[in-house]
Amino acid sequence: MLELPVFTAAAVQAAPVFLDTDATVDKACRLIGEAAANEAKLVAFPEVFIAGYPYWSWVMNPVEGSPWFDKLCRSAIEVPGPEIRKIAQAAARHRINVVIGVNERHPQSIATLYNTLVTINDEGKIIGRHRKLVPTWAEKLTWANGDASSLRVHKTSIGPLGALACGENTNTLARFSLLAQGELVHVASYISLPVAPKDYDMAEAIRLRASAHCFEGKVFTVIACSTISEEIIEAMAASHPQARELLARPNSAFSGIIGPDGRVVGEPLIDQEGIVYGEIDLGRCIQPRQMHDITGHYNRFDIFDLQVNRRPMNPATFIDTPDNGPDFTHLNETAEPFQEPL
Repeated sequence: MLELPVFTAAAVQAAPVFLDTDATVDKACRLIGEAAANEAKLVAFPEVFIAGYPYWSWVMNPVEGSPWFDKLCRSAIEVPGPEIRKIAQAAARHRINVVIGVNERHPQSIATLYNTLVTINDEGKIIGRHRKLVPTWAEKLTWANGDASSLRVHKTSIGPLGALACGENTNTLARFSLLAQGELVHVASYISLPVAPKDYDMAEAIRLRASAHCFEGKVFTVIACSTISEEIIEAMAASHPQARELLARPNSAFSGIIGPDGRVVGEPLIDQEGIVYGEIDLGRCIQPRQMHDITGHYNRFDIFDLQVNRRPMNPATFIDTPDNGPDFTHLNETAEPFQEPL
């Protein structure tokens, strides 16, 4: 008999402590505890929650924004590292699965950053690290491209779990690659972006993308979007006179849970800070697939052929031989192993 999980999911809609890594990690741990206290088994955080989004790239020119990029590099983290380990310990302590967005610093390059989603299971194990494939628009001034080595769906206690960051949820092939791996629970992380064109409804665009993924794939999506705090607005306004006007536009953040019929589960949050909860019953993913199972019977794989290159992109390939120098492999015998190859 096929048994599918039924559980409560939580989506955090909040602002980080801007560019303060330690304080934001502490805030994330508190929110993990709050979600778990409300019986959530999954908590999703916004895009680059640790420890902030580069709003300067939207309100300043590249030269004006350069000092802020320096600050972002200094507040970024490595994965794995002590900051994400602290969050993993909170996940284990509260027995909850966590997906959280971070600014990840390349371990061999102090000024190469990635927009990264980290997935942690309810045992506190880091099971995924996904770097955003293509930074969106002005984000190209900040983040490098990710690769598909982490475009994976993870087996968890709440079912097959995948995640994409912000504009990636517009990428049909990226979404299909997750559905093709059996994804049933999707996390879509976002940032509030009031500086989009004036006729662009950011909150509605977020909901629409999630509804499309859910309806097409017959899955659940947990949307977590950040908010823009007064702290962020003041920081940007100190460097640019129009920042407050540009960043204070309403209807720019949407967080909630979407069901496999494309409709919102419960009540979403728009703009205000908080945690939204919703019940996810993966059994609801079965019946709609009788009509449209786009990764199964409702497709023509003899016509369509999607290939995904999951080889990691590296700046160089080093081929070592035994006489290239001393062998330090024995020093790794006591190192804590990472749960999934990076």
